Amino acid sequence: RQPHHRKDGGTAVAITADVTDPAAVQTAADRIATDLGGADLLVNNAGVMLPAPIEQLRADQWRHQIDLNITGLMNVIGAFVPQLVTAAGARGVADLVNTSSVAAQNIFPTFAVYSATKAYVSHLSRHLRVELGPRNVRVAAIEPGIVGTELQDHVTDDGALDWLAGTRQSMEWLTGQDIARTIGFLATLPPRVNLQQITIMPTGQTT
Repeated sequence: RQPHHRKDGGTAVAITADVTDPAAVQTAADRIATDLGGADLLVNNAGVMLPAPIEQLRADQWRHQIDLNITGLMNVIGAFVPQLVTAAGARGVADLVNTSSVAAQNIFPTFAVYSATKAYVSHLSRHLRVELGPRNVRVAAIEPGIVGTELQDHVTDDGALDWLAGTRQSMEWLTGQDIARTIGFLATLPPRVNLQQITIMPTGQTT
């Protein structure tokens, strides 16, 4: 069992789980329910970006992106939505935040499979908002531009690597803290307010 961490009047517990393993995700959800009384804010952020020209037929990378970005997302939603509904009933509001990407809307050559998985995230979020909104669960899709995280560390395609390196030279990327502050803002809005889709871009990024 992982220890609880307490600071500034709050309690945190870190749980490791493979989101592509539904049993592991359910175990994590059960632990949250037992130790912390259930979740009232869920941020789906696990994902991987593996651009490559489609003609390379990198089926292994296709599967990896679909398994993590789509199936993993659904596993977490399935495990935690009951807790969100319960929390919303008790507290008047709960939040489901799904990390999508500006790639869900825009066109980036060689990023077709990744972009398609993120389009799934954005469109799913719009549907879930209609389903869960009447239960006082707000659903939001965050669509960031380029954020400086480990996401880029998995990229192996030379063309995509060159493009990413060029963007780092030409603009200041977003940081993880920028996204966290945005989520904190939407989660603390009055219960009547649901920001259903937020596109957050580096000031210097144009696509």
